[in-house]
Amino acid sequence: MIYLDYAATTPIDPEVLEAMREVEGVFGNPSSVHRFGQEARRVLEGARERVAALLGVRPREVVFTASGSEADALAVLGVALARGKGHVVSTAVEHAALLGALRLLERLGFAVTYLKPDPLGMVYPEQVAEALRPDTFLVSVMAANNELGNLYPVRAMAEVAHAHGALFHTDAVQAIGQVPFRVDEVGADLVSLSAHKFYGPKGIGALLVRHGVELFPLVPGKQEGGRRGGTPSPLLAHGLAVALEKASRLLPEESQRLLALRARLEAGLLSVEGVELNGHPKERLPKLVNVTVKGADGEALLLAMDLLGVAVSSGSACSAGSLEPSHVLLATGRSREEARASLRFSLGRFTTLEEVDRAIEAFREAVRRARA
Repeated sequence: MIYLDYAATTPIDPEVLEAMREVEGVFGNPSSVHRFGQEARRVLEGARERVAALLGVRPREVVFTASGSEADALAVLGVALARGKGHVVSTAVEHAALLGALRLLERLGFAVTYLKPDPLGMVYPEQVAEALRPDTFLVSVMAANNELGNLYPVRAMAEVAHAHGALFHTDAVQAIGQVPFRVDEVGADLVSLSAHKFYGPKGIGALLVRHGVELFPLVPGKQEGGRRGGTPSPLLAHGLAVALEKASRLLPEESQRLLALRARLEAGLLSVEGVELNGHPKERLPKLVNVTVKGADGEALLLAMDLLGVAVSSGSACSAGSLEPSHVLLATGRSREEARASLRFSLGRFTTLEEVDRAIEAFREAVRRARA
C-alpha cells in the first residue's frame, strides 16, 4: 500500500520514537515540587525551550495544547473572550477547526468577515485591508492551506493588521516543518502548530502567544502560565521538540526532493484528459497536489484508488465521513459535483520515486473506473 496522505498525518519518525522512549519513564506531574515532579518539569521545559529557539519566540510564549485544532480555538476564542466584543477578519478557506471557532463567536455576538478567495484559492493583503473596521481586533489567516497547499502572504497581512491596531493569528499547522517559518520573521501575534504534521506524536500541539497578548483560557487552570489548564505531557512535548528539530534540519534538502517528486506526480496526473489542478500552480507547499477529475464519480474514484493500493484523500481529514463537498473547493468556484470528484495527493519523507510512478498508473485506472 502506498501512503500519499501526509497532509492528513505523518508516521512518527523512528528517531523521534527512540527519543521519546528515553524519557517514557518520566511519569511525575510537572507541577509537583518533589523530585519526580522536578524531573518531569525539566523534560517539559527543555522541550519548550527547544521549540522556542527553532520558531523565534521566547519559551514562556509557547503554550502546549492537545492538538492544532485546540490551538486554533484557543487563539480565536481566547482573544475574543478577553476582548468581549468586536469584529474578526478571516477567510472562507480556513481549516474546519478555525471556522468552527468563528461560528461560535458569531453565536456569541461577535461580527466575522470571511474573505473570499480567487479561483486559485488565494487571498491577498489588500482584501484584509478592505475588510477592516474600527472595531476589528483580530485577523486570522492560515499560512498554508491544508487542502490546496497554497502559501499565503501572512507577513504582509500581519503588517496590515498591526497598522490597524489588530492582532494577527495564523494557523501554521501545515506550514511549520514543511517550509521556512519563524514567528519573529512573520510578525504574528499567535501561531498554531501540531506535531503529527511533521513526524511527531499525535495528541500534542502548541499555540505560540506573543508576550502581552491577553488570552482567556478555554480550560481553566494554572498550568501553561494560566493560559491552558490540565496536566501537560512531558513525553509528548519532548517528541514534538525532537520532531521539529529534525524537520528543520532536513528542510532544505527535503523540500527540493519533494518539489521534484511533486512535479513528476503533477505532470502524470494532469496528462489524463479532463483532469485539472486546484490551487496556485507555484505558491504551494512542495508536498501537495489537488486535482479535479471531470466526469468522474467522486466516491468511486476514492474507493478505486484505495483498492488499487494508493491512500489519498478527497479533502481535509477532519471532514472525513462527511457527504458534503470540500468547503475550500466550493469557495474557489468549483461546483458540488466537481468538488466531490477531487483528490488530494500529499507526499512525505518516506515517499519514493517508484511510489509516485505507481500512483500515477493507479490514478489512470481509477479515473477509467470512476467514469465507467
